[in-house]
Amino acid sequence: MNVLAFSLFLAIVALTLIITYYASKRTKTTSDFYTADGSLTGWQNGLAIAGDYMSAASFLGIAGMIALSGFDGFFYSIGFLVAYLVVLYIVAEPLRNLGKYTMADMIAARFNEKKVRGVAALNTITISIFYMIAQLVGAGGLIKLLLGIDYVYSVLIVGVLMTIYVVFGGMTATSWVQITKAVLLMIGTFIISIIVFSKFDFSIAKMFSEMKSATPLGESFLHPGNKFTNPLDMISLNLALVLGTAGLPHILIRFFTVKDAITARKSVVYATWIIGIFYIMTIFLGFGAAAFVGFDNITAADAAGNMAAPLLAQVLGGDFLFAFVSAVAFATILAVVAGLVLSAASAFAHDFYSHIVRKGKATEGEQIVAARWASIGVAVLSIILALFAQKLNVAFLVALAFAVAASANLPIILFTIFWKRFNTTGAVTGMLVGLISSLVLVIAGPNVWSPEVGGAILVGDPLFSLANPGIVSIPLGFLGAYLGTIFSSKKADQKKFDEILIKANTGMKN
Repeated sequence: MNVLAFSLFLAIVALTLIITYYASKRTKTTSDFYTADGSLTGWQNGLAIAGDYMSAASFLGIAGMIALSGFDGFFYSIGFLVAYLVVLYIVAEPLRNLGKYTMADMIAARFNEKKVRGVAALNTITISIFYMIAQLVGAGGLIKLLLGIDYVYSVLIVGVLMTIYVVFGGMTATSWVQITKAVLLMIGTFIISIIVFSKFDFSIAKMFSEMKSATPLGESFLHPGNKFTNPLDMISLNLALVLGTAGLPHILIRFFTVKDAITARKSVVYATWIIGIFYIMTIFLGFGAAAFVGFDNITAADAAGNMAAPLLAQVLGGDFLFAFVSAVAFATILAVVAGLVLSAASAFAHDFYSHIVRKGKATEGEQIVAARWASIGVAVLSIILALFAQKLNVAFLVALAFAVAASANLPIILFTIFWKRFNTTGAVTGMLVGLISSLVLVIAGPNVWSPEVGGAILVGDPLFSLANPGIVSIPLGFLGAYLGTIFSSKKADQKKFDEILIKANTGMKN
């Protein structure tokens, strides 16, 4: 066991538990638990959003993907970054003006129906669990590599910690854990990037020139087509990444942690700059791992490449940098899973329990108790599923969550804000079609089925050829919402649409 690494791990855990302790003293009401009572400033929420967004997929998965697949791995960086333009210009302000605690609040501002809230909550929980599995897989591999602890126990450790953050500290603890993690991650990534760049004499031209012969891929390392041999696969992935962020529940709830829409916009601008700089640095992480760690060493540590960044840190800076980067990666996972647990628990307690089961009559104390029990339930389910997904690349797992979010949530958000004829039937149909189609296509696809033993979860020929279903499931989500509206006998409430149009754009009630 690496004693230095273990010490840094303990320091990270101690810091986050101290944050949780102090946050628990401030978490008294439902508003405190769900949204930190809207008390975050623009830069604080921007850092928290970045901390939430720069997940294990970003730090571990993308670095490994670039190292093993070259240019194709960088598609993830591009997609994740460009996605924030959609969030900034279309979603952030209307969501903050119309919602209160969850995405379902925004939709319910126009369609005050139990079934709309119920399906929206189902989507949120499904997406959160998909995303959480990716983080737990990354955590299991990381702790196993660093401390020699078995994968199963590693996943359990992270699962217990993330549950503690949410159950006791709510959104306040989650936000400050994310802010702390974002700062640490940027520092660690910057240090590695500078060292890698110095190895190439601070010359971009030299770096790209030497990478042509640094990997088994040769010159093709710098060209697309190494991983995504089918162009439709690449297009499908990027559609999911670019459009999916605007439907991710754990990102959307962050806009309720600030006081108004202006601050929400500012927080997205801060987040975009931080995230943009980070994703540029993923090039140095991937190139450095490929050149100085090597293909064989990366795959020997983890077949999917998830340990490329920590191994690069060890090669460049010895045990201390390795321990620091691994501890930061651990903090990254803890912060993101806490946000995911909170978004899923909020959907269950606020949307399902409070509004459907208790018909809006649940007290604040009952809602908080329900949210805390939901947090435990979501964590347990995610841990169980993560134990079966050990060999999957975490960037791929997150891309699937993005596909579900883009297919099931984004069409409903956009039509709620911009389409006058949109009605309750269309909202429910769109959400269900988007959710079911994306899940069915994933289950029928090559990530679940492979003719080769060990190539996927099950042995057999896939019925759907694309790794990411976005190119099919996203249009189906929009089509389901459109057809559900057109063929419904219910007419849209025009007065309600006029009210939410004014409120979405101004924050004022009509």
